[in-house]
Amino acid sequence: MCELLGMSANVPTDICFSFSGLMQRGGKTGPHSDGWGITFYEGKGCRTFRDPKPSCESKVAQLVKNYPIKSQAVISHIRQANRGGVALENTHPFTREFWGKNWTYAHNGQLTDYQGLATGFYTPIGETDSELAFCWILQEVSKQFPVKPDDMKPVFRFIASLCDQ
Repeated sequence: MCELLGMSANVPTDICFSFSGLMQRGGKTGPHSDGWGITFYEGKGCRTFRDPKPSCESKVAQLVKNYPIKSQAVISHIRQANRGGVALENTHPFTREFWGKNWTYAHNGQLTDYQGLATGFYTPIGETDSELAFCWILQEVSKQFPVKPDDMKPVFRFIASLCDQ
């Protein structure tokens, strides 16, 4: 299975130490050598870096490691391919715009019975079950909540119910 690093903090926090350790897991100290990625949020924007190379060998990972990442929200993923080939378009995390904000998704595991999920407007770019599931979740949320509600708790509960399906 893949490996994930996620962080949510109330103040911008440095994750370089944790990221450096995770990057070694991608092909050096761990078997996950089919790509890696990271998204970190800065204000209303986000930066995403992805590479289909093993993270321990990636020049992009070195660039990110040396970048002073301070963020309130970070998600990083090291891939062990099972659905979809080793390619940039299949590398997590995936990001889409929804309600005027960037939504980011990474997944660990294999889905079953996912091929029939209707994604509507949110079309997958790659071949992974994970990206298809992300597009489906966004499509279902947009149908249930055409306008962003002031209180996000019902949205989060709805997303949790989708994950139980």
